Amino acid sequence: MKFLKNHPFAVEAFFKRTLDLTFAIPKEQLQDRIPPCLQLDTFQDTWAFIAVALVQTEDLRPKGFPKWMGNDFFLIGYRIFVRFTTHEGKRLRGLYILKSETNKKRMEVLGNIFTHYQYTTTDIHQSENTVHSNQSGFHITMEPSDSEVSLPEGSPFKNWKEARRFAGPLPHTFSWLGERNQVLIIRGIRQNWKPQPVKICKYQISFLEQLNLQDIRLASAFEIRNIPYHWEKGKLAPWKQQDLPF
Repeated sequence: MKFLKNHPFAVEAFFKRTLDLTFAIPKEQLQDRIPPCLQLDTFQDTWAFIAVALVQTEDLRPKGFPKWMGNDFFLIGYRIFVRFTTHEGKRLRGLYILKSETNKKRMEVLGNIFTHYQYTTTDIHQSENTVHSNQSGFHITMEPSDSEVSLPEGSPFKNWKEARRFAGPLPHTFSWLGERNQVLIIRGIRQNWKPQPVKICKYQISFLEQLNLQDIRLASAFEIRNIPYHWEKGKLAPWKQQDLPF
């Protein structure tokens, strides 16, 4: 039944609210945390990135099914920005999942049946300006603002245009099936995606602390609301060492 984990059908959902924090880390520290089939998606050949995505999701269901069959849940996802070069030489941008947390046991069970995303259940509480989890040691406070927002202090980006290139989700998500030398590619389709910069006042993210990364810094933060989204059926791609683009 392992094939069920390979996204055997298309899925659709509605993202009521998404908060995406992108952290910059010297690329050498993340190289060993991705499988050999992937390359880090870097900025200025110096910085690699981890995204922490907080997504309030509604009506998640197989594509084409009625909304009443969908699931509402909250997701915290930890992802590395990567690239994958196909056997034909096509280069794809996307994300590699490190960990996924949700507030619903049903979503943990279903997510671990149909994906490789390693879901666990935790407490997640949110208000207009905060998201926190006591169990996961997670706390983010943001500042509401209708005026121009500055990039976080120490960000490697010069402006928000540069930062938007590393605002998830990206077009693809990759899973490495090492026992078969295959890469599972999931393509996401979004509409009217217009990330708005937000100011993060304070954050504590225990999962990132446990990675023991040096010189990690908040690079940007964006918020997006009310977006229809769907994922295509998963596709398997063969991979060999000679497929690397160098």
